Amino acid sequence: MIALQEALARISAHTSALEPVSVGLSQSLGRRLAEPLQARLTQPPFDASAMDGYAVRSSDLTGLPLRLVDESRAGHASSHVLEAGQTIRVSTGAVLPVGADQVVIQENAQRDANTVQFDATAHPGQHIRRAGLDFQSGQTVLEAGSRLEARHISLAAAAGYARLPVFPAPRVVLVTTGDELVAPGTQPADGQIIDSLTPGLGLRLAQWGGELVSTHHARDNRDTVSRLLRDAAQSADLIVTVGGASVGDHDHLRPAFARLGGDLVFEKIRVRPGKPTWFGRLGKTRVLGLPGNPVSAWVMAEITLRHTLAVLQGGSDLPLYATAELGADLEANGNRAHFMRARRDAAGRIHPVDTQDSSALTRLIGADGLIVREVDAPAASAGSSIEWLDFTR
Repeated sequence: MIALQEALARISAHTSALEPVSVGLSQSLGRRLAEPLQARLTQPPFDASAMDGYAVRSSDLTGLPLRLVDESRAGHASSHVLEAGQTIRVSTGAVLPVGADQVVIQENAQRDANTVQFDATAHPGQHIRRAGLDFQSGQTVLEAGSRLEARHISLAAAAGYARLPVFPAPRVVLVTTGDELVAPGTQPADGQIIDSLTPGLGLRLAQWGGELVSTHHARDNRDTVSRLLRDAAQSADLIVTVGGASVGDHDHLRPAFARLGGDLVFEKIRVRPGKPTWFGRLGKTRVLGLPGNPVSAWVMAEITLRHTLAVLQGGSDLPLYATAELGADLEANGNRAHFMRARRDAAGRIHPVDTQDSSALTRLIGADGLIVREVDAPAASAGSSIEWLDFTR
């Protein structure tokens, strides 16, 4: 067994980012930028009015009316150079006329034909957006590795881009194993259970930027498992397997992987739940093996699968632990790091749920995160500080 930090480091060392592609803005949501994005223009490109009102020379705001000489509308700039005693009507976003150094909002102005009386005092620069207030041409507006949300895409458009260099979605094949599993909606026979992981895990990896190419279920037969792994390696950047990785007589994943010439990077992690998690390479395709117990698979997916998908997309997504106050006493931990399902009370204290059995999905649903107990951690008392993986972050 190796430590979790070492496992994540080995995944990074044996995984390369996919070749970047260029996509339109509408196809870039959820992708990671493959290179820094530098603005192709300045925003705003000119001094502009921030309000509807009147452009003036602030020194002219003496209480006397000013003569209205022109209008500057958004998209239609005035060519008039403002002189003493004059004002120009402006709209929000319009070019600030040459000679003006203040905008008076229309609520503080009374117009009578071609004269305007102002209830305002001199404030040079008021209600003016200066050129380059947002960003300058050549300025880096988005860093490489940024995961693109809708707001990032708007910024990219403002910076002059219609297409973006991004990492493609890693193609993922999901393989579950075991004669005991049946599809959701099927009535299990004696000794069988529902395959609860495939539906949720497929959706979760999509949230992390992966593309689920296909799902397969392998019965407990080495030839079947070998064929599925061989075929999946032809179409996937990453194969995710569930179950079948222990040392029982009917656990065929690892022997099949070895028979196909797979390169094993690590075979166990010093954690609970999730010790049987393993990782390797089958040609150019990475293979991540998750445990068969539902909670074990979910916990390790949150940490190792998320990390692997991020590395394929030029990122890392290492676990971000938060500090919180423990709400109950904890016993000393053993020789494996322990990720304990926990909930947060109204006061913000963290309590482990009533059972940590790795098959109890209901306790995962009722959890707000995972308490992180390091190897051989001593007993901890209520009120002490602990680290935890907050699901809401």
